[in-house]
Amino acid sequence: MKLKHIFLLVAGGSVLSFTACKKDLAEINQNPNASQTAQPDYLLTAATKTTADTYWGTTNNMDAALLFVQHWAKIQYTDPDRYIYTNTAMQELWNVGYSRSIINLNQIIKLADAQANTNYKGVALVLRSWVLTLLTDAYGDIPYKQAASIDTYLTPAYDTQKDVYFAVLDDLKAAQSALDPSGKAIAGDVIYSNNISKWKKFANSLRLRIALRIADREPEKTKQVLAEMQAEGSGYISSNNELAQLVYADSPNQNPISNLFDTRDDYRISKTIVDKLFALNDPRLPIYAAKTKDATPQNYVGIPNGLLVGDASNLGFNKTSKPGTYFTAPRAPAVIMSYAEVLFDRAEAAARGFTNENAADLYTQAVKASLSQYGIADDAITAYTSSNAVKYDPSNYKKSIGEQKWIALFGQGLEAFAEWRRLDYPQLQPAVAGTLNGKMPVRFIYPGTEQSLNGANYRAAVGRQGPDLLTTKLWFDVN
Repeated sequence: MKLKHIFLLVAGGSVLSFTACKKDLAEINQNPNASQTAQPDYLLTAATKTTADTYWGTTNNMDAALLFVQHWAKIQYTDPDRYIYTNTAMQELWNVGYSRSIINLNQIIKLADAQANTNYKGVALVLRSWVLTLLTDAYGDIPYKQAASIDTYLTPAYDTQKDVYFAVLDDLKAAQSALDPSGKAIAGDVIYSNNISKWKKFANSLRLRIALRIADREPEKTKQVLAEMQAEGSGYISSNNELAQLVYADSPNQNPISNLFDTRDDYRISKTIVDKLFALNDPRLPIYAAKTKDATPQNYVGIPNGLLVGDASNLGFNKTSKPGTYFTAPRAPAVIMSYAEVLFDRAEAAARGFTNENAADLYTQAVKASLSQYGIADDAITAYTSSNAVKYDPSNYKKSIGEQKWIALFGQGLEAFAEWRRLDYPQLQPAVAGTLNGKMPVRFIYPGTEQSLNGANYRAAVGRQGPDLLTTKLWFDVN
């Protein structure tokens, strides 16, 4: 799939740092020989790639969420792995999410209304819902209602996390109604190549994810959403051919992980997940991890999370495993939602009694789907799923689903971080030389610019949900 070279309609810093002066300058400095209205297909490609890059890239994934869930670890510059961050370290997701992703998706929605193309609107609503979910999963309370009108609300109020999740569920319901396979065509879709039927399945799958995100707090709302989707009938992502993912191209549009590994050697796979994969005799180990450059007894060696710099480097750059080449290749996909995740979600919904499906069967299908996603042979899949250590435990569905989902979400740091907090499995230990008094991060801290530029709304959010610290639990994180 080729990615277009896109100049974004709007770029720059945080949506929350716009000022009236900048607005005036933007209105004055317009090129009279160029259109001021971007085309929806170009905006769609731009918003998709921009969001995928920040979701899969360094700041939010490799230097934060992947370390928190102990998929990856750092062998150099280990401060992030020890939970040491400045108040600017976690601003990229916020800045990109609002000022580049959401603003472009909002513009697509306006253009779609003007052109009476409901499919552009539906796709934009699905992607915007994903971006807003990433933001609230990470920070908690965030601007939602006022975030759509930057010119009107230069310092937008924060909505509670509950209200954001409920609003996003409504947006996805509206997206499902807007998406029409018999309607007007769209272009610029680098996820599903303009296939609206697949977007309808993705909309439901994302809605299922969010419905379960709130299940510990609002089980009746979860059941209502599941019933509505059942009645609507479009179904969910139903095979590994329907993954929601952005498949990258070669430079300059390569996977951001590949781009980083071209010039740096900071990262290794975590000892936590290597040990787990060894214990389960998991055939994904040689895909998730690369063999050590120098010969070692086990070939695959992870490093403990959160070591001091000297202790980490003393383990040996050539005697520890980098992430597998599947994830560091230029064309490696940025997976947004997998078939395996959908099956795990359906298994959980059944285990909670929200549906009449068979939880054990769906769980087994989910494990098989994850293995198949990486090309594991059928006989190896059968052997793995037959293992007593892997079989579904109906007495503790959170443990069975949580541990296997954590493995299946390898590389998807932000989503794995959200699910680990929600399901409480696997039961991870804090970083070796962590700086949080024996605790682990359970959220991102707000960008420092929010304190200086949107102080009143920032303080109101902190007053509701607790101190702006890595250790403050969010609303959805019950246990």
